[in-house]
Amino acid sequence: MILPKDRDPRFVTIRRGGTLTDSDHRLLALWAASCAEHVLDLFESVQPDDPRPRQAIEHARAWVRGEITMSRARAAAGHANAAARDLYGAARHAAYAAGQAAAVAHVAAHELGAAAYAIKAARAAAPQGQSESAGRLECRWQRDQLPKVIRELVLDDQRLRNDLCWMVFDC
Repeated sequence: MILPKDRDPRFVTIRRGGTLTDSDHRLLALWAASCAEHVLDLFESVQPDDPRPRQAIEHARAWVRGEITMSRARAAAGHANAAARDLYGAARHAAYAAGQAAAVAHVAAHELGAAAYAIKAARAAAPQGQSESAGRLECRWQRDQLPKVIRELVLDDQRLRNDLCWMVFDC
């Protein structure tokens, strides 16, 4: 479980009683999609005929553009997660990253799930003895992609939820 028991109001939209603006919610979704896409080849190299994780990432971006509903993005998240279930290692984690990215439309706090699973994918794909350094490299790449306006929010979220996310944000 990568979501905290108590929802952080910074990841709940203003209209639902939190403090998250719609524009920041969209930025979180775009960042999560970038994190997932960065490792997507680890899934597609194993399952080249399964489009579900790529479609989930595309749905996340389509939701940001207002082209689809939150429900359609959430359904795509479920399909990406289903693509992961029979797999293991890097391919599985990459598919879960895509699912988490699409789920950001529903719950903004899934942004960290996309990033964490992408780091787990990078670690799993690394040669023996290099998984920790591969994870740190992926974590730093993700941080470099963060838009300035949400950077401190995400970094604080990583600090607060690092233990729930397999300690992958120690980079």
